[in-house]
Amino acid sequence: MADVVRESGCAVVLMHRLGAPETMQRSPSYRSLFDEILDALAERVEAAEVAGIPGNRILVDPGIGFGKRLTDNLALHRHLADLRNLGKPILFGASRKSFLGTLTEREAGGRACGTAASVALTVLGGAHVVRVHDVKETRDAVRVAAAVSGGAEC
Repeated sequence: MADVVRESGCAVVLMHRLGAPETMQRSPSYRSLFDEILDALAERVEAAEVAGIPGNRILVDPGIGFGKRLTDNLALHRHLADLRNLGKPILFGASRKSFLGTLTEREAGGRACGTAASVALTVLGGAHVVRVHDVKETRDAVRVAAAVSGGAEC
């Protein structure tokens, strides 16, 4: 994959995930959530750069929902700025995730408002790129949050 990314000139998102997809939600646990995520992503960034992918084409993603408990997903929102230590743009993809369903008691298709709240908080917390399903609604939420906080739009 590194060869394709390097030769194509495209960007790459390096995401944290605890465990294999089949088992990652069966009792995930961390000694120190952010230390482990930062260490894992730093290793992936270094490997990508060693493989010849320029650092300015690398984004990092804490992997919300991928081997994370509800408490971990909430902590990722509160401490997202800690990922700035990696010196890379941060991608956050909370759109319609199951933790939002747990909080709102809604099925995936009914999580636009929960997604908008999550995205607004993460953009204000330092996310550079967000992955969403409901683009127009989320854009509006980010614009309002940015205006209220006095910050710039993403």
